[in-house]
Amino acid sequence: MSPAPTSGRQLHTGIETEGAFPVEYRFTHAQKGNRHLVVVFANFSAPSDYGWSNGVFDKLRANILWIRDSFEGNQSYYLCKDMDFALEQSVVTLISKVMKALDLTADSVTLWGGSKGGSAALYFGLKYGFRNIVAIVPQFSIGTYVKNVHPGTARFMLGEGVPEENVRIVDSLVPDLVRSGANHTANIYLLSSPQDEQYPVQVEPFLSLFWRYTNFNFVLSDSPYIADHTQVTGRNVPMLMGIVNSLIDGIAPRLGFVRNGFEEPDRDRSAIDSYLAATTVVRGDEFPPPAVVAPVPWSQVRRDAVRFEGRAPGAARVAVWEQGKYLGRTDVAADGTWSWEPGRPWSTGEHQVKLYGVDAVGFQSRRTELRFTAVDGTGANS
Repeated sequence: MSPAPTSGRQLHTGIETEGAFPVEYRFTHAQKGNRHLVVVFANFSAPSDYGWSNGVFDKLRANILWIRDSFEGNQSYYLCKDMDFALEQSVVTLISKVMKALDLTADSVTLWGGSKGGSAALYFGLKYGFRNIVAIVPQFSIGTYVKNVHPGTARFMLGEGVPEENVRIVDSLVPDLVRSGANHTANIYLLSSPQDEQYPVQVEPFLSLFWRYTNFNFVLSDSPYIADHTQVTGRNVPMLMGIVNSLIDGIAPRLGFVRNGFEEPDRDRSAIDSYLAATTVVRGDEFPPPAVVAPVPWSQVRRDAVRFEGRAPGAARVAVWEQGKYLGRTDVAADGTWSWEPGRPWSTGEHQVKLYGVDAVGFQSRRTELRFTAVDGTGANS
């Protein structure tokens, strides 16, 4: 069992050994009793071959099953070794056992992955009837892709010499499922980008195959913050989190074919910056910050006798804060003097207090900082 992550969720690590290939996994229970399972497939660059394990899923209320794509030290798209698809069956066995233990059906499961993991989410989701599929920058022609880009993976999956016949067979796995209309009522969310160098070959030619799917959704992310395949996901994490949180709550968004992005990072902001400067809450030198005459800075003050006093010309009141926490406020007299005390003893130790003036309209002065140490009566020097 792994230690709990920063979110407090306990991680369980295990190995499913019933199938022909041992399958390593991580699992965390749902928060607040939610009845849903998110199955996560890894991309090539995922740390330790577990995708989306960097904390971004910490707030999901679902059960989460991460599956490691590491078989005899190789990655496999969770499909095969030397064209032996018993590897795929071993992965299905793991998912099925977790679902059974949770008393869930495929209607309460979301398959999720990016790149290699996106291809796996599509393949397993379509073939085995899972209700929700989120595929981020996947490859459809898997055989050709591993042959050209990941030759070690190609040899492991397709056999020594990477026979062209095997390349064609693996290339056809996902497209043939889509052409056949497999699991045509699934909620499918596919993300890609025109800035992804893989898009023209690995995604665009296959989009028309989804015509018979009742809730197929495609997001084309056209953003200046995307330069290549590896940056599409990072640009779209907020949108993706919205989708998966909706699915976990039993809501299947219908987006259709949409585009997002279109940021303008170099757009001229001078007009809005001028407006903000003219109406900013915090004023400049024309509205000076409060002057504090007591306590004396860096002094020791009896903790039950701390009283703030000073002057704040032009202010209607003075506000007092400590470490981002509002402590109170006091009105400023007509002659500009003010005083404030909290009405309770301070905790012993050093305090760093910030004060600012507020005029009748609501504009604020700059902050005045004051440090003092609250002590028991015998240690006070002020």
